[in-house]
Amino acid sequence: MAEGSGFDPDIDEWLRQRVQDSAAADPSVEDFRVLLRDGNELALGRLADPPVAAAERDVVLETAGGPVPARVVEPATRLTDATVVFFHGGGWAGGDQHTHVQYSRRLAVETGSTVVGVGYRLAPEHPFPAAFDDCLAATLHIAGAVPGRTAVAGDSAGGQLAASVAIACRDQGVPLAAQLLVSPVTDVAGGYADPDVNARYPSREERADGYGLTLAAMRWFAELYAPAGGGEGWRLSPLRAPDLAGVAPAAVHAAGFDPLRDEGNAYADVLRAAGVPVIHREWPTLNHSFFGLGGVSATAERAARQASADLRTLLTTGQPPPEAPAPAANVEGGRAGL
Repeated sequence: MAEGSGFDPDIDEWLRQRVQDSAAADPSVEDFRVLLRDGNELALGRLADPPVAAAERDVVLETAGGPVPARVVEPATRLTDATVVFFHGGGWAGGDQHTHVQYSRRLAVETGSTVVGVGYRLAPEHPFPAAFDDCLAATLHIAGAVPGRTAVAGDSAGGQLAASVAIACRDQGVPLAAQLLVSPVTDVAGGYADPDVNARYPSREERADGYGLTLAAMRWFAELYAPAGGGEGWRLSPLRAPDLAGVAPAAVHAAGFDPLRDEGNAYADVLRAAGVPVIHREWPTLNHSFFGLGGVSATAERAARQASADLRTLLTTGQPPPEAPAPAANVEGGRAGL
């Protein structure tokens, strides 16, 4: 889908600098968590004009499933009456509501909505379905206070959590206003080690190494989070849900140089086939982590802003914009389909 496009040179240089860290070659879980935290801080430091929230506070959500820590971010200018529940990436094993707070700030400022970043339990200390259970409990707790005006959003593993939570909310009769899935994990069946499953998604081999996230890392993350399997079910692999009709309107953003590109695009396709309103974009020159690399790459910044804009559109209208381009058109460097 992104053939003929060159990898973003600014991100390429960024990755070359990052791999010089000795812990990056073969990290332990703790090494990985430190690398993720430090990388996010460095990327944030490069933002020329970082989004600034009006207010932030740490809270503990007293959900039906138990306490879940979160960080609430409020915009200075409110453009919607919605609350966005954000799930961070990090392979289900790293990150928290603080390491990814700039993602919450971006969504809050650029959508004009309250954003609640969820600090779900991490693997391997808390394997599947702990993260899913926490994210669903947090969403149901918030949706009970804001009926019909709650959305979910996430990047990478957080995108998987958002997609699966959206299915669970549909099944429980809890309407969501929208879902934003950025470079989402959508099919964990086979743990990224099964050649037959991998063959369904050519990007897993085409982009297996050299662009940040690797196929080997995805195998490791799957082993940490789901050592007993479970990838055949929708709570871990939303692409394998038997029916997606009636889930929340979705914005799905994929990146050309991402091993998860094809499963993200496939999820957008099956959502659309199920009658779900979908905004679908692929950014041909970007990699898996683009949503947090706005200070590294001008194209990544445009893509991140577009993701926020797409979520705002769904929150305010519930539908993709009617003037949107055809699937093969280019929009600010990204292929867009509706």
